[in-house]
Amino acid sequence: MENNTVKSKATDTLTPLSFYFDSYTIYLRSDEQKKNRYGLSFFSRSDKYISGKEFIRGDRSYNFSLSTELRANDKHQVAFNATYRKLKVLNRISPQKEDETVLGRVKYEVNNEFKGLFSGYVLYELGTGQEQRRDLTYLEVPAGQGEFTWNDYNNDGIQQLNEFELAQFTDQAKFIRIFTPTNQFLKANYIQFNYEASFNPRAMFKTSDLKGMKKLLSRLNFRSSFQVTNKSVSKGGYELNPVKLSLQDTSLITLGSVFTNIFSINRQSSVWVLDFTSNIRNDKSLLTYGYESRRRKEWGTRFRWNISPSFQLDLAGKKGENGLFTPGFANRNYDLDLITLDPRLTFLRSTKFKFMTGYKFDRKENEPVYGGEVSISHAITLETKYTVLQNSAIMAKMTVNNIKYDHPTNTTVSYIMLDGLLPGRNFLWTLDYTKRLLNNVELNLQYEGRKPGSARTVHVGRATVRALF
Repeated sequence: MENNTVKSKATDTLTPLSFYFDSYTIYLRSDEQKKNRYGLSFFSRSDKYISGKEFIRGDRSYNFSLSTELRANDKHQVAFNATYRKLKVLNRISPQKEDETVLGRVKYEVNNEFKGLFSGYVLYELGTGQEQRRDLTYLEVPAGQGEFTWNDYNNDGIQQLNEFELAQFTDQAKFIRIFTPTNQFLKANYIQFNYEASFNPRAMFKTSDLKGMKKLLSRLNFRSSFQVTNKSVSKGGYELNPVKLSLQDTSLITLGSVFTNIFSINRQSSVWVLDFTSNIRNDKSLLTYGYESRRRKEWGTRFRWNISPSFQLDLAGKKGENGLFTPGFANRNYDLDLITLDPRLTFLRSTKFKFMTGYKFDRKENEPVYGGEVSISHAITLETKYTVLQNSAIMAKMTVNNIKYDHPTNTTVSYIMLDGLLPGRNFLWTLDYTKRLLNNVELNLQYEGRKPGSARTVHVGRATVRALF
């Protein structure tokens, strides 16, 4: 119990500095030194509120918690905790509202099962609470310190929410995005579900046994991860399924999910490696102007071959989708189909000299319902790096990118499809010099330039000094 009574001498009434509450706790716990342990607890708190010269009891909360950890088995481990809270309003003097909330979390881990073939974990978490609506604003900062750029699409000189894009170049990054809380609250349920899994057949076999099928299996490796977090408007119950809600569900407040898979062949080889990857990402947020949804899907493959100690060949290809959907701003909507091919050849001379040449084909096509724009780009890149006496390095890079795009360039979709460049021939170049002045002081000088299409040339220079510890 805590009673802090402060009265005004003039009126003999309680001042706003006064407060009163009482609480009690009952708990049962196992030995904390044991690997398998548990705990139970019950906690209750009652608050009184000021009413003239006295306190009046206004509400009482009841909290019940349960936790357990099972870690005696090194390969299989479980951790669980859950809390139930009920708030009971006893008098209208209480500013609170009656409420029930549930919080729970369980994690199951598998470590080096089947002689190291499989490792991973599963995490599930749920809860209820109040979600505050957020307003979105952009704040200008010095160039290079932000993340977003402003494109005045309608040429009215006024910054509008649908005119900000992720900056493609450092000198354009002049704005940061700020989420400002509002006075609007929603009762919300939230769920989080994660898993990670890895399969490494190589761990099952001894080196002397790597023959035939065992040798083939030892070259394979698979990694997978999935993470989803969603908050939805509470309708009186509890949503237990983390993947039930879709981007089209209007009860969603926020949704974020990432599903990644990597299948590798010969991953541990220093001669050649082949990777197959997939990545699916969905995001949805409720802002004051409505919903904003983003969707990105990528399926790719990459082959790396060390032809000799001096030559390395990289072949990469990717197919995917990239979409943005904002009902509040129809001019920002797009749904792109993507195809990318990216071969590279690298020449190495010991650790001092590196030269890379590459070609990149990139095709983006917007769905007809959102405009049907098409962009095709062919880019050739030359890059070299020279290291001097291990305390300084010079890097130079030049890219020529020829883009075909027969559509207006002052739109959101054009900025995304052109990667911040313009139709026609684009030139980009970089010079970078790094030198270690003392044992723990490093100087970096960088110059960047670009000539996008028929627009003027842009020059950017930077100098930084870093202290290394």
